[in-house]
Amino acid sequence: MTRYSRRYGTTSAERSDARHADALTARALRVSPMAATIAMPPADVWSFLVQMGCDRAGFYSWDRLDNGGRPSASGIHPEWQNLAVGDQVAAAPDGSIAFDVVECMPEASLLLRLSISLPSGRSFDPTRLQPRAWVKGTWGLALSPDSSGGTRLVSTMQLGGRPAWLYAPLHLAVARPAHWIMQRKQFRELQRRARARAA
Repeated sequence: MTRYSRRYGTTSAERSDARHADALTARALRVSPMAATIAMPPADVWSFLVQMGCDRAGFYSWDRLDNGGRPSASGIHPEWQNLAVGDQVAAAPDGSIAFDVVECMPEASLLLRLSISLPSGRSFDPTRLQPRAWVKGTWGLALSPDSSGGTRLVSTMQLGGRPAWLYAPLHLAVARPAHWIMQRKQFRELQRRARARAA
């Protein structure tokens, strides 16, 4: 078993948590959840998460891969704190790919959905006529306070698509390792920001 499939940092209770388990994608395959303890309260972690986006604070991960090389914000920006169901979070610098916000519960849960048409690689509106080939993914972030005043942050990811034979290899060869690499980096960067705020 590869390192990125070891349910990074999660407890058995977090792995069985039903949040974000209801797939928004047909016959979705779930990536093993990942979790970390961030040394700042849920309110602060939430403030960093809701300002994510290529046109806003970035994603606090490998900026050359997911933010066009622009450094992610190091602090909380009041002008980027408004996020609601139905909004979009830019996932590419040119705006061709964007997450749809499908759940937004302050300081508790954020669920983003990505719908990509193939072979164009561009986002499409999943409420309208769907392309013949597509991939949909969901990225869930669940927050809960811990006993030390910090935050348990649990990340889940699911992937589905059409035709069915396409997304299974994408899940194994792309989604699982990519999620592990990018999410692990985000945990580390949020922790670094927590240390900076404490100092």
